Amino acid sequence: MLYYLFNFLHEHYQLPGVRIFQYTSFRAACAVLLAMVISLFYGKKIISYLRKEQMGEIVRDLGLTGQKEKQGTPTMGGVIIILAIVIPTLLFAKLENIYIILLLISTLWLGVIGFLDDYIKVFKKNKEGLKGKFKVLGQVGLGVLVGLTLYFSPQATVKHQDKNVEQLENSYQIVRFGEEEKSLDTTVPFLKGNEFNYGNILFFLDDQQKTEYSWVVLLVFVFAVIFIITAVSNGANLTDGIDGLAAGTSSVIVLALSLLVFVSGNIVFADYLNIMFIPRSEEVLIFCGAFIGGLIGFLWYNTYPAQVFMGDTGSLTIGGLIAVLALICRKELMLPVLCGVFFAESLSVMMQVSYFKYTKKRFGEGRRIFLMSPLHHHFQKLGYHESKIVNRAIIVGIFMAIITIITLKIR
Repeated sequence: MLYYLFNFLHEHYQLPGVRIFQYTSFRAACAVLLAMVISLFYGKKIISYLRKEQMGEIVRDLGLTGQKEKQGTPTMGGVIIILAIVIPTLLFAKLENIYIILLLISTLWLGVIGFLDDYIKVFKKNKEGLKGKFKVLGQVGLGVLVGLTLYFSPQATVKHQDKNVEQLENSYQIVRFGEEEKSLDTTVPFLKGNEFNYGNILFFLDDQQKTEYSWVVLLVFVFAVIFIITAVSNGANLTDGIDGLAAGTSSVIVLALSLLVFVSGNIVFADYLNIMFIPRSEEVLIFCGAFIGGLIGFLWYNTYPAQVFMGDTGSLTIGGLIAVLALICRKELMLPVLCGVFFAESLSVMMQVSYFKYTKKRFGEGRRIFLMSPLHHHFQKLGYHESKIVNRAIIVGIFMAIITIITLKIR
């Protein structure tokens, strides 16, 4: 909204200095600062309100050190992150941008699902929360919405580099990008061409037949979007088990995604890195700034010992938004590397459950691979302190983020 206000003041009154709001980098920096202010200062008031309303965490006895002391700690703190994302985005972003609209809808959509889950746990005294089928149904619904929007929206386009290269007198080269086009291309790490089109699943058909069966490509693309959003959202949810783990690792992931969004939305860097240019995606940087600011501000209260838990209100929203951001900048196939901590947490649960069921059926007694899953609980059982687990997970996250970024050049 402030973007439109200052743009109006510039056009009609030529006030000095107001043109600075034209710059995406400035508005993104403002979004970071405002998000941190909201989460730091208003977060304290929200925590006090949650404590007053007795919205405390119901802790299940898992036999972990320091677990009982967390009983009654305010939950639903994800509301702080959501407010810190939505308010700066509304103030500083161009609200007609399709990617901003999609991200705001995704934030509120996932926030409602997570809030309902936490509400049932706290007020209905039901430790299971929202039934799994309803939670998955909500994630699937968002996946369908995101997939159809990216497929059909005339604003969701890309530009590929033209093979015609102009050689200038000073020996610098300018690679011209072609016209905007609707495309289902995405980035594949480590490959020379570094692009994959979802339409290639019909490689055995000619171009005319591919047009006839375009609905198959649409179904595959939407299914892929649903799977990615559901997987990353649930991965973040599983990671949210000890103080600061989900917020800390997510901050690193979103920071890396911000860089990917920046280079994909900047024609100069897209040219240099030889990657596809995504028009209008530079506006997503404002949302990323608010996202980072909200997470860092929330960490102030969520580090050990936590004064508030984000609950499913926060964890489901964080994971889903990371997936949507990756889909927007066409980097979703990099998520297994970038979200390595989430992936390890999810994989540990799948391995534990599968092996337990297999051994129970085979030997009549269930056996375990880990002392406890998700993976962070395994390290707790080994005697590691929560802070050490979180700090090392963040270090691993930074390592994975760097690998993800350098794949833009390593092919």
